[in-house]
Amino acid sequence: MEYEFIHDAITGEARARFSLDHEVFGPWIEVELGHSATKLAQVLTAIDKVEKGQQSEIVITGHEYSVAISEGDVEIFFNASKDDEELSEMLTSDHIHYDDNQGAACGIEDFRALLLSWSKFTHNLS
Repeated sequence: MEYEFIHDAITGEARARFSLDHEVFGPWIEVELGHSATKLAQVLTAIDKVEKGQQSEIVITGHEYSVAISEGDVEIFFNASKDDEELSEMLTSDHIHYDDNQGAACGIEDFRALLLSWSKFTHNLS
């Protein structure tokens, strides 16, 4: 998984850019995690619980995106992509381009490293 963190030239906000296969991670980390130490702690705690076998899977549902953490694997998906299959069928039948890349997965260790890197980047904004 390739990514970089940048500062938006206009707003100064932290942005996350990911390779094509993992691009949904960018909006998730910006929208759902943002600069919140509380949300970061919640996700890291969920990872620990799954790794210790306390729970087999944890899903954290956000406003726009959700993250599913299971043994060795993390999936991020756009909430509407799980609930609205009719929309996809309608768009496809009307020959409207529909972006199927609304979800992505990675290994749990890569995900933890991503979270810690984002935390370090966003806390160094001052």
